[in-house]
Amino acid sequence: MQERQSYATYIMASRSRNLYIGVTGNLKKRILEHKCHIDSGFTDKYNCTRLVWFENFQYIDNAIATEKKLKGWLRARKIALIEQTNSAWEDLSTDWFTSEQLEKFGTEKQILRYAQDDKSSN
Repeated sequence: MQERQSYATYIMASRSRNLYIGVTGNLKKRILEHKCHIDSGFTDKYNCTRLVWFENFQYIDNAIATEKKLKGWLRARKIALIEQTNSAWEDLSTDWFTSEQLEKFGTEKQILRYAQDDKSSN
């Protein structure tokens, strides 16, 4: 029997509480990418590596609609949402990865990223 696909809307935060809202079809992998700074975007620039809120959905349309809704909210409302279930702003993914997994994944992805950068500059 095939496992049912699930989707998630999530909020990442930095220690200084910069917030990033995203949607994904593979939450664990996406959080690992944020933690290892795979993409040189907002979460990398502002060091948003702590998963502080997420919600799972059966359908991608619902996850995307929730992402858009949250992005339209004022910051105070986003903070209130996080603090309803995570008042200490703890990283909800702390136990998801070992330090070895983080190091190995980060190293492999960085090598691939540099190889792609070298190829595109020729």
